[in-house]
Amino acid sequence: MSFNEPQGPPTPPPPPPPAYPAQPYPGQPYPGPPYAGGPQPGHPAAPYPAAPYPGMPYAAPRPPADVLRSPRGLALAVCVLLGVAAAVNLFSAAVSGYVHSLMRRVIADPAGVGDDALDRSDILTGIAGGLQVVILLATAVVFIIWFHRVRVNGEIMRPDVFSQTRGWAIGGWFIPIGNLFLPYRTAKEIWTASTRFAPDGSLREVSAAPVNAWWAVWVLSALSDRLFSTLYGRAETPEALRDASSVGMVCDLLTVAAAVLAIVFVRKLTAMQTAKAEQGPYASV
Repeated sequence: MSFNEPQGPPTPPPPPPPAYPAQPYPGQPYPGPPYAGGPQPGHPAAPYPAAPYPGMPYAAPRPPADVLRSPRGLALAVCVLLGVAAAVNLFSAAVSGYVHSLMRRVIADPAGVGDDALDRSDILTGIAGGLQVVILLATAVVFIIWFHRVRVNGEIMRPDVFSQTRGWAIGGWFIPIGNLFLPYRTAKEIWTASTRFAPDGSLREVSAAPVNAWWAVWVLSALSDRLFSTLYGRAETPEALRDASSVGMVCDLLTVAAAVLAIVFVRKLTAMQTAKAEQGPYASV
């Protein structure tokens, strides 16, 4: 081609490269924003999300689920302590009987009672009172731990029967006046929750006599103990000590009866929960 020949129109420049796509390429995962709620191209900023993105690998930990725990070991410890408490209160009742007899002798013939007999009375009373305090504290601690254990188990077995939270299985014992009926209500609800259903799924009635008898005698024992403490604290004459020791004997014997009935209640309720946990919620007969 000659240089004198007319040339064609100039070659147009190549088109500019396309802009970076706002959306990812096919098959490429959509990149998350640099921070939660960050703006995306062409979209207004979204508010900060109230919850993490679905599928996040670090979800908030869930509270641990309740599991049934056997109350048999605690029940054995409670029964042993209750047996020791019954023996201690029998000893205290004997001491109160001795003080009562001694005060009658003092009233009848003050010169006929020597100082050694009065000193012996004071020593025996102090020993009995000290033993009662120690065994009461030990028994109360273990009993409340067992009581809370069966309360938690009962809620797992039948959560619909409880009218209060499980914390009342502990706190109900420490409320003045309220401790005369709040633990009883919890005990009745645990008893109901621990009862197995009939084979056809209907509700079964199991006599609550162990609960009722234990609680009635325990309340009488607690009230008589308060009366005895008041009378003994105010006693300044042989007549007053005689009357206080009479109330003390009754109080000690009621405490013995309450301890025996508590053993029956603890053993029965523990057996009910064990059967329901190991054999299932439906009874065979």
